[in-house]
Amino acid sequence: MQKIDFPRLLINLSLLLFLSACPAVAAEKSESLQLTLPPAFYAVPGVEMSIYYDNIVLTETPEKYRFEVSCKIGTAEQNRWTVTPKDSDVGQHPLSVKVTDADGKILGTAKTTLHVAAANSGSERDTCRLLIIGDSLTHATTYSNEIARLLSTPGNPKWQMLGTHKPKSAAKGVAHEGYGGWTWQRFVSKYEPHPDGTYRKRSSPFVYLGKDGKPGLDFKRYFKEECNGNTPDVVIIMLGINDCFSAKQDAIDDKIDGMFTQADILIKALQAAAPQAEVGICLTTPGNSRQEAFYANYKDRYSRWGWKKIQHRLVQRQIEKFAGREQENLFIIPTELNLDIVDGYPVNNGVHPNKLGYQQIGASIYSWLKFRFAK
Repeated sequence: MQKIDFPRLLINLSLLLFLSACPAVAAEKSESLQLTLPPAFYAVPGVEMSIYYDNIVLTETPEKYRFEVSCKIGTAEQNRWTVTPKDSDVGQHPLSVKVTDADGKILGTAKTTLHVAAANSGSERDTCRLLIIGDSLTHATTYSNEIARLLSTPGNPKWQMLGTHKPKSAAKGVAHEGYGGWTWQRFVSKYEPHPDGTYRKRSSPFVYLGKDGKPGLDFKRYFKEECNGNTPDVVIIMLGINDCFSAKQDAIDDKIDGMFTQADILIKALQAAAPQAEVGICLTTPGNSRQEAFYANYKDRYSRWGWKKIQHRLVQRQIEKFAGREQENLFIIPTELNLDIVDGYPVNNGVHPNKLGYQQIGASIYSWLKFRFAK
């Protein structure tokens, strides 16, 4: 009988256990980056569109990784992939992203599709009525102005923006329902019996007292009284920051669940009053790349990394919830991709872009609109 070499057996068993654990370690590292892309994104000839690498991974140090983008059009740069399509680029373009470490080890892969709509998409339409709903990013009115500017270029239908809020910064014809600090819940239920004429002390534009004397959502009345009986062809909703910004790190999904409960109520009431309207849900935008910008706004209460973890998870959940619901007239607008979190932000603001950043958001929404016009 052969003698068993127990020391060698233990070494071999240890090696076997180590090797079997290696794939799990790699998977864990890949999972930690959480490379996330929406199912599709959109572009129009002559309008720049980009994917900023920092916006699609969960890491504080994106510069440590290598991003390889495969697409028949566009150019890969140090911090982004970018394209300004030509007329000949109209159509669908599969795009894939691979993330590797400095040694070339693959840490994550993801795919999406770039849809380039023709510059004259929608020109055959008589008009397009838009209703934009949002928080302080919409209140700033800059991205709404950019949408209006782009829609006023040749190849587009006449447009009309519905809404009661027309700040001094609004360009001609621009209106919306965007208010600083607002959430899905405020739009669903906020009722102020004694408004003072400011946005800080007012009811939701969609909430009215019913015959029973209780406040409730009434989009039909809103369209009748505030929009001259017109209903929107397209509704764009950019909410989520205020809903989830203060989430505790161990309860992010709970906060998002609560937000979705309110979102379902608003969307259901909206679609009951305007069943033909296409509803675009904007994926929540990433914050400033600078920690000092968050400190300037919030001192030690909230950090850049804390918000990035919340925002990244929120985008994942938004994609999970709203993707594939086109038959319900619900769509995703990938506003989180095309936003430069360095040059698109001032040095002293955590979540509010500068003019360039807002214009990039406007370009993303416009490109989605043109794609929908083509349909």
